[in-house]
Amino acid sequence: MPIEKCCSTGANINYTGFGYTLSVIGGKYKMIIMYWLIEYKPIMRYNELKRCIGTISHKTLSTMLKEMENDRLIVRTEYPQIPSKVEYSLSDRGKSLISILDMLCKWGEENKLT
Repeated sequence: MPIEKCCSTGANINYTGFGYTLSVIGGKYKMIIMYWLIEYKPIMRYNELKRCIGTISHKTLSTMLKEMENDRLIVRTEYPQIPSKVEYSLSDRGKSLISILDMLCKWGEENKLT
């Protein structure tokens, strides 16, 4: 079956659908954050995410969450209480990537080198 091309030869990949998708989910932690929100718990607080990921710094997690919120992949819900309570969940747009992440998982399981 021929593969459908998402950009023509010589095109700047940053201006293609493929380039856009990479910009939204790219980076070391965005797909990991999405994984925890898909597989572990649909609504998580900041410290829960930090504990699950383990190796991520406060600054990096904060940056990733802000970028994902700006890209409308996650929803940040802040509750007006003291101490403050903030929860993160996947948006409908973020949930639309689940099948793609599942395919990446399946490919990895089938092709990992032992």
